[in-house]
Order: sequence, then structure tokens, then C-alpha cells
Amino acid sequence: MNASAMPDFGLPDPADRPARLSVGVVGAGRVGTALGVALGRAGHRVVAASAVSEASRLRVEERLPEAEVTDPRDVVAASELVLLTVPDDALPELAAGLVATGTPLEGRLVAHTSGRYGAAVLNPLTEAGALPLALHPVMTFTGRPDDVNRLTGISFGVTSPEPLRPVAEALVLEMGGEPVWIAEERRPLYHAALASGANHLVTLVVEAMDLLRTAGVDEPGRMLGPLLGAALDNGLRLGIDGLTGPVARGDAGTVAEHVAELGRISPESRRAYIALARLTADRALAAGRLKPEDAERLLEALAD
Repeated sequence: MNASAMPDFGLPDPADRPARLSVGVVGAGRVGTALGVALGRAGHRVVAASAVSEASRLRVEERLPEAEVTDPRDVVAASELVLLTVPDDALPELAAGLVATGTPLEGRLVAHTSGRYGAAVLNPLTEAGALPLALHPVMTFTGRPDDVNRLTGISFGVTSPEPLRPVAEALVLEMGGEPVWIAEERRPLYHAALASGANHLVTLVVEAMDLLRTAGVDEPGRMLGPLLGAALDNGLRLGIDGLTGPVARGDAGTVAEHVAELGRISPESRRAYIALARLTADRALAAGRLKPEDAERLLEALAD
């Protein structure tokens, strides 16, 4: 939505806003219930939630005991702030469905927690009078009671129409998080970066543990823990200057041996190793950490 098409949201002055909002959760999964608890701690009141599975119903009962379990339309009708905490692929259909069923939306804050989408995915709701927010908590949630404690100090990717930005950021602060503004058009890149860093990291750790077990290590997690902790700390603090290992040293012979051994054990592991080693070599070369002649030898060792 461009600036010229931006509706007049009719926002009240912050000083005139009620201290407490009635909150509804559509999709009472791990994220929705954690955010509901956090908002409750901040003084708001979770009054309704939709929960399809038995596990979701139990979460509402345990974590949001004051919330009535009902259908999404009634959740929205009962709430001043609605959290749409459903899977990414379900969000556009949910937004369209709420409008199609005549759900009352005028003046309600409607926030989704998808990393993929900005506020535009809620355009059907916005056109019906809702106030759209994208509040994505940058954290993994396991469904355990301590999920809500993980919100303290984490970043939230925030996107909204500019007039609603103070409201979005205030809600994040109330939940204990740090709002980080993400432009609407940058949401796919933002989410790809997070997924690559977090999800692929788990895959790499599991892969390394499996290979170590094959090599005869009984407790690969215990072996990897200190090493990976130090590597993560180096990467976050130092960037590419924290890189160590055979690629950083230009040790093409070692890399070639790795490729050969992985090809014998697991072709999939070999392909992943080659792709990541090439990316590592490119970054090390661009940063001046790797000499051009060493990079050339490495790329020869990494040729398919």
C-alpha cells in the first residue's frame, strides 16, 4: 500500500489509549500462547482463543486460563488486539476468510507473527477497517513453559503502515522484546536470512554428529559443544575474521581428502560440504583472508 492510498487509521493519542487491551489468539500453538502469556504479564487480558487440536486446547487451558475457546470469528469479535499465529501458508486464506464471514474488524489491531510476510498480507482486513501489524519474534519455540521467558531481549521483526509503527513497537517492548523495523519489500530476504542461519545450523549440527558417530565417537554432542559454541561466538563477534579451519588456511590437500572421504560415506554430505566450502572460500577471498593462488587450489579440490 503506497502513501497516497494509506487509509486514515484514526489512531488515538497514546495518552488516551486504555492501559489494558482485550487480546484474542487465532491459532493457539507454541507462538500464540507464549505471546498471549507475555501480553498478560504486561497487563493486557487474553479473553478468547481458537484451538483446533487437543494439544492446542490444553495449551490454552494451562497458559491462558481466562480465555474462552471459540471459533476465529468470535475470537476477533471479542478482542481489541488479535494475534494471528497460524502457519505462513495459512495466513492469506485466514485473512480472506475473516472478511468473507463478516467478522467485525473495524478499529481492531490485528497482528500476525509470520517472518515471511509484512503487513500487506493483511490487506483484506485493512480494507475492512482493521489496523495491521507484523510482529515476528526471532526465536524458536518448543512448546515448553519456558517459551515465554525466551522473549526477553530478543528481536522482533516489525512491519506496519507508518502511522501504526509506534503501536507495533510499543507492543513488542511490552512483551520484553526489541523492535527492529523491516521494510515491507525486505521481508522475504529478512526471513530467508533467519531461516538459513537457524534452520540450516541445526541440520549442520545433526549432520556433524552423525558423521562423528560413523567415525566412532560415542558422544558427538559432548565433543562438538565447546567447538561449535566458540565458532558461533567468533562468527557473531568477528564476522569472517572469526573463520578458522582448512579453507581459511588454503589447505587444499586436506579439503580434497574431506571430499573424497565424504563421497565414500555419503554423497549428500559431500555435495553439502562442497557447496559450503565454496561459499566459505569466496567470502574468505573477498575479505582478504585467502590468497588468490590458495583459492584457486581450493576450487580445484572442490570441483565436481
